[in-house]
Amino acid sequence: MATFVVRHGLRMREHFNIKNHDLAHWFPGHMAKGMNQMQRKLKSVDCLIEVHDARIPISGRNPLFETKLGLSSLKPHILILNKMDLADLREKDSIVSYYKNQGVKDILFTNCKRPESYGIRRIIPRVSSLVQKSERYHRSEEREYQMMVIGIPNVGKSSLINALRARNIRKKKAAHVGGLPGITKSVQERIKVCEYPKVYLLDTPGVMFPKIKDMVTGLKLALAATIKDHLVGEDIIADYLLYWLNSCGNHSYVEHLGLSEPTDNIQHLLLTAAARNNWLRKARDHTGVQTIPDVIQCAAKFIRAFREGKYGPVMLDDLSDIEEQQVIK
Repeated sequence: MATFVVRHGLRMREHFNIKNHDLAHWFPGHMAKGMNQMQRKLKSVDCLIEVHDARIPISGRNPLFETKLGLSSLKPHILILNKMDLADLREKDSIVSYYKNQGVKDILFTNCKRPESYGIRRIIPRVSSLVQKSERYHRSEEREYQMMVIGIPNVGKSSLINALRARNIRKKKAAHVGGLPGITKSVQERIKVCEYPKVYLLDTPGVMFPKIKDMVTGLKLALAATIKDHLVGEDIIADYLLYWLNSCGNHSYVEHLGLSEPTDNIQHLLLTAAARNNWLRKARDHTGVQTIPDVIQCAAKFIRAFREGKYGPVMLDDLSDIEEQQVIK
């Protein structure tokens, strides 16, 4: 039986529970193939650019990149935490400190919607510095630099490439982008992102965890759109979003959806918001065709608004956990 608590003036569920739902099967064949392609390309790469979502800076990082590609132990490596415009970065220093304790020395926060922003401007100079100080082995005679961008699905890898091109060579988009995971299916041909110094970048497919460790991690990944919605279910994602917003005391969805007050009941939210916003659909029953609230459309709009930042900047990871770990150390 569910237990309830009062948080931020709202009686809500104490915990979010899903029964008989398995998120462990999100590892399509092209992801395994993509990782193998990356490994084969390593010899021709001078620097690895690892991109992740700043809203899930800890739980959204795939440990496979360290075990399969070696990261800093084999090649110069920069960790990019993208979508900073959507992230609540009041605890930014804690994130940086956490990763430095993990051995990640170079960390940049970026917003690929703004090619002239500080994080984007710093990437090429930092790559140049790291590569010049590194052992390039059989690439030591090469005057050009080649980077490879890696990360989980839909964190902005292709957007980063396009931002670098716009910033450094004033060129239009070269990498295909989309708001869904799995747009890039294989390691792409190299793309020029800077003329002086001459820098090329390989785009790669997003690679998800072979096994998601727990339900909460899976739901955070789903909220950030790194897992395809239909694999989890938009109804479940919307319900977790409602639970998460309420647990943070963020009731901005009330005004956005035209509700009269906060609620912890996702069906009430979807039915009420769909009716008030005229999101309707035709349905047939034994009496004929009826016009009813379109709760599926409403769930999709609720989730999309969150992903677009309509409910404010967010931090899906609980950073108090990593702060405690660092105090213990």
